[in-house]
Amino acid sequence: MTNDGRTAEESVVTLGQVMLPNDANPSGDIHGGVVMKLVDTAAGLTATRHARSRCVTVAMDSMTFEGPVHIGDLLHLHSVLTWTGRTSMEIEVTVEAENILAGTRRRTSTAYLVYVALDADGHPKPVPPLTPTTDEERARWAAAERRRAVRLAHMESASR
Repeated sequence: MTNDGRTAEESVVTLGQVMLPNDANPSGDIHGGVVMKLVDTAAGLTATRHARSRCVTVAMDSMTFEGPVHIGDLLHLHSVLTWTGRTSMEIEVTVEAENILAGTRRRTSTAYLVYVALDADGHPKPVPPLTPTTDEERARWAAAERRRAVRLAHMESASR
């Protein structure tokens, strides 16, 4: 495999999933864990698309729940690569809930996840570099660098 740079657009994933009663609590709100699983699925697909290899979740850096998701909502998950290191990648997933009867959409979650690409033996392997091509992608890269610095500082302090 070549290590030529790839654009974020080449690995974007958009998923849609209707939320059903078995995804919800007795109040009709969708369990956060159901949303988190879908986020991990979307991000994992983006990582795999970019690396063209098996990838594993290393961290969910953060995830916000900005509003509830209800039974019957159509969940839209948009996953985009924000940063690459030697073997790791950061992916941003935004989640919107659509009330398909009213035709309205609202953002309900944002998450940042880190994946590592693996070779056939299960060892970390290099990933193609991300080549930001727009101002928005360069801004995402810079924000990802800041989140990475915080993650590394946290890991260092936790290992003491």
